Formats: sequence, structure tokens, C-alpha cells
Amino acid sequence: MAFCRNCGTRVDEGVKFCPACGTQMEAASPEQQAQTQQAPPAGNQNDFQAKFANLNNTADTTAEFDQTDITNNKAMGILAYLGPLCFIPMFAAKGSKFARFHANQGLTLFIACVAWSIVYSILNWIIFAISWRLYFISSIIGLFSLVFLILAVLGIVNAANGRAKELPIIGKFKFLK
Repeated sequence: MAFCRNCGTRVDEGVKFCPACGTQMEAASPEQQAQTQQAPPAGNQNDFQAKFANLNNTADTTAEFDQTDITNNKAMGILAYLGPLCFIPMFAAKGSKFARFHANQGLTLFIACVAWSIVYSILNWIIFAISWRLYFISSIIGLFSLVFLILAVLGIVNAANGRAKELPIIGKFKFLK
């Protein structure tokens, strides 16, 4: 097990680029590997980038994709996270595995967002039926919708950086093959 010399993220053997920051990995000498395994680089946990990298610490399958496919379809990957626009990469870039990966992630996010909207509407109706004075509770529950915005931003950042990383929480669901 190796660590990235730039950000300190653990990297599996044989991976050419760091999954967290994209830095090219170099083959380390046996002495360097032993030293790295003893003491991993300590990052500042208060740093926003470190927190973002920890939140975005999900399965990275970038190595399975062709680099030219990634370069040519970054825009389609970004488009996949913009709500119902996730359908555009499905049809416009059928031959691209990278665009299809992000279209699946975007579709999963879109379905989760629609499902939450339905649940939130029902909760609003119930709260309002009990008493209009409890409506502030609905506003507090509505803040949960920010999770979908954060997931969309994570997906857009990953697509723009040419990474095929699953979204946290919902990324394991596959709707497209």
C-alpha cells in the first residue's frame, strides 16, 4: 500500500494516478515504501480540501476508462449532474463509458432527489394538517435538500477532473449497464 506524495491519500499498488488529487504516482524504492508504510503523511484535518477528499473517499474506477474517452466527454459527465439533463449523456454519448458512468450517477441522484421531493411534500402536508404553527419544522426538514446539492457538486467536480468516482451514499446503485 502506497501513499500519494502530494495529498497523503492511500493508493493501491499499480495505480498510475492518485484517486484524490490526480497526481501521477511514481514507483518507489523498497526503502521509500517501508518508510511510507510506517508513517503515512498527516494532513491538516481542518483544511477544507482534506475534508472534501474524505467526503469524496468512494470507489474510484478511473483506471478502467480510456484517457481519450475521459478527455472528450468531460462536458457530458458534468451535464449528467444537472437534474433532468442527465438523460442527454445517455443518448448523446452512447459509446462513451465515462459519460455513461456519470449519466448513471446523475440519474441515481435525480431519482433520489425526486423521491425526497415526494416524501417532503407528504411531510409538509401532514405537518400543515396538524397545525400551521408547526410549519417551521417543515423548513428545518427542508434543509436536508442541501445534501443533493452537495452530491451534485461532488459529481461535477469529479467529472471535471476526469475521475470516475461514485457519489457518497447513493453511488453504488446502478440503473444503466
